[in-house]
Order: sequence, then structure tokens, then C-alpha cells
Amino acid sequence: MAGSTGTALLPGAEPFAYVGGSVGVLLVHGFTGSPGSMRPWGEALAAAGLTVSCPLLPGHGTRWQDMVPTGWPDWYTTVRGEFLRLRRECDQVFVMGLSMGGTLTLRLAEEHGAEVAGLVTVNASLRTERWQAGLAPLLSRILPAVPGLAGDVKADGVPEVGYDKMPLRPFASLRKLWAVTSADLGRIVSPVLAYRSVVDHIVEPSSGALLLAGVRAPIEERLLADSWHVATLDNDKEKIFAGSLEFVRTHSLSPLVPEPAASDG
Repeated sequence: MAGSTGTALLPGAEPFAYVGGSVGVLLVHGFTGSPGSMRPWGEALAAAGLTVSCPLLPGHGTRWQDMVPTGWPDWYTTVRGEFLRLRRECDQVFVMGLSMGGTLTLRLAEEHGAEVAGLVTVNASLRTERWQAGLAPLLSRILPAVPGLAGDVKADGVPEVGYDKMPLRPFASLRKLWAVTSADLGRIVSPVLAYRSVVDHIVEPSSGALLLAGVRAPIEERLLADSWHVATLDNDKEKIFAGSLEFVRTHSLSPLVPEPAASDG
């Protein structure tokens, strides 16, 4: 299988989908990551009867060079398109994301209002305290990439399928996504469940504080004491899976179908 650029996909980076009942969930992976970080979560939700989809964002899942010409509008277009597809097929659609995937789901809720049944974010990024980040647009002209972010997992022997380098031009675009999303957090009307790792070497606690302060809709933050950034693969993953499923049950208008059929796409 090949990515959008025609480059072969990294093993484990494939997008996936599970056909279930009338309640859908859109899962969104993080910056330089892949659907591999979301697959166990998707499997847990599908086992409860949900229709689940996790697309591969443009420029991801192949090689970091393929990400260089992409930016947040490209990633958001893919997320929005898959959301609209699920909305046509399901009575309700919940959106859930990890890191930048959480940022993109927040942006989706800002623009689509009550069409989003609810949001679950895991270590959503909205800003950074690293002063070097402001130099990314300038540095990208002479330095295409820096050491990568993938693999911030506390549990031993758990890899993350992602890039070992972070391209700076897309990172500069990610900062623009943070700005527009942060400014519009007050537009969100859907309930939000926000998971945040107590120790996270990628996203600082200030992103979580900004999220809690900006969202006026019902929002609950739950701390993860035994996981780092990629918590969907880490020691607290079962808490995320169970908590997000209970969140869906609480806000769903339809009962969940117990036995979904599965198909990878």
C-alpha cells in the first residue's frame, strides 16, 4: 500500500476502518505519527459496536520528506472530509485525537458545532514554551528537519510508527493551526473529555491549561499518571479506551451494536 505521494507506507501506518452501528467515531493521529498509534483504541471502540475510521494524514506514514510540502490545511481537509463521510453514514459522530490529532478535532468542532456529538482529546497540542519554535519558519530555509518526536512512550518495548525526524516547514504550519484553534475554543458547543499525561516530553501542561480555560462547553480533564505523550499506546491506554467508550455511551442517542464487522482500508 502506498501513501498519498506514492511512497510505500511504513509497516503499521495503514489507515483503518471498522463497520459497526449508527454511532461513528473519527480518530485522528498526531504530527509525524500515523494511524498505528490509534489502532488499539480503534479496535476497542469497534468491539463495542461503533463505526470507526482513522485516516492517514497527508505527508504522514511514509518518509519525512513527503511531509515537507504539506501543512495544516491539508491535514484538516482530510479530517473534515472523513468526518462528513461518517456524518452521511451515521446518526452521530464523535471525534477523538492524539496530540495534533486532538488539535484538529478541536478545530473541527469549532467549525461544525453540534454536528460533532462529542470530543475526546489525548495530550492535545495548542502551544509550546520552547523559544526555538518561533525560529522554525527561518530555519526551515536552511535546515529541512530536526530530530523527531515519535516514541515518547513510558512502557518498555512499545514502538510508535512515525518519523525519526521533524520537518520544520510543516511544524511552522502546525503553529498556525495552534493559533487559529486557540482563538476559537469558545465556539465549541460539544462536550469534551480531555486526557493529559502528567509527564509529557512533547506537549507542555500549558496546552492543557489553555484548553480548559478556552472551552465554554462542558469539559472534563483526566490525568494520566503512568503514561508519557503517546498515551494511546502506553500504560494508561485501557483507561482511555474505557473512558472514551463511557463518554460515547453517555452522549449517544442510540444503543451500541455489540458485534461489528471489521475491514481495513
